[in-house]
Amino acid sequence: MTGNNQSKTILVSGCSSGIGAYCARALKADGWHVIASARTADAIAALNADGIEAYRLDYAEPSSIADFFEQAMAATGGRCDALFNNGGYGQVGAVEDLPVDALRAQFEANFFGWHDLTRRVIPVMRAQGHGRIVQCSSILGLVPMRFRGAYNASKHALEGLSVTLALELEGSGIHVSLIEPGAISSRFRANALRQFHRSIDIDASVHRRDYQDQLRRLEKQEMSDSRKLGPEAVYRVLHHALTARRPRYHYAVTREAKLGVIARRLLPARLFYPWLARQT
Repeated sequence: MTGNNQSKTILVSGCSSGIGAYCARALKADGWHVIASARTADAIAALNADGIEAYRLDYAEPSSIADFFEQAMAATGGRCDALFNNGGYGQVGAVEDLPVDALRAQFEANFFGWHDLTRRVIPVMRAQGHGRIVQCSSILGLVPMRFRGAYNASKHALEGLSVTLALELEGSGIHVSLIEPGAISSRFRANALRQFHRSIDIDASVHRRDYQDQLRRLEKQEMSDSRKLGPEAVYRVLHHALTARRPRYHYAVTREAKLGVIARRLLPARLFYPWLARQT
C-alpha cells in the first residue's frame, strides 16, 4: 500500500460534512479512486460536483449498505484496497435518562452498520491478498465522559470488535487501524444537540440542572469551534494508516485525546474516575 496510490480504491462513508467530506476530497487529490457515501441527495450531488463518485448509504438501513457496496464494486470492477468507516452521530444524555430505543438507534448508526459494511469488504480484500480497514472511532471509546453513555458505549464496542478483527486478520495482508479523535471542528455537536432534544426529557431528569448549564454554554458558544483542530488533523493520520508499511493500530488525534490516553495508562482507577467525573 506504499508508493503511488493512483490505482488504489477506497470506500469512504459519512461524507456529508466534517471529517468524511474533507477526507474524501483529500484522498482524491492524493490520487485515490474514492467511492464516497452520504445520506442525502444534496451531499451526494456536492461530492459528484467535485469529481467524486458517491452513493447513498445510511448505516441504520441495512438495505442501503448492501446497495452501496454493490454500486461501489460495480464502479471499481470488484476492487477495494481500503475502507474508511466514518460517520454516525453522538447521542447525549445521562445513562438513566436514555430510552432503550435511543440506545438501539445509536448502535445501529455507530456499530452494527459499520460491521455490516466491513464484513462485505473483507472477502474482497482476502481475494486480493491485501487491504486496509480504518475505523474512525473516538477518544471516548477509550476514555468515557459523563452524559455520553450511548456514544461511549458504541465506541467502546467498536474498539473491542476492531481490535479483535485485527488479531484475526494477522498474516492475511489486511490491517485494521483505529483513529481516536478528540473534538474536531464539524457539525457533530449540532447533530448531537438535535438528538439530545429529541430523545431526552430534560424537565423530568434529576440531571436537568447539569443539562441546562451545558446547554447555556453551548448556546453562548463559549467552547468555540475556532479552538478545535480541523478535519485535516484526522486526514494526516488516515494517510499514514493507509500508506505506511507498518501502520499503527491506534491513532489518537488532538492534544486532549493524547492526554486522556496517557492519564488512562498512568492513573489508578480511584484517581482517574473521579477526575473524569469532574470533566465537562
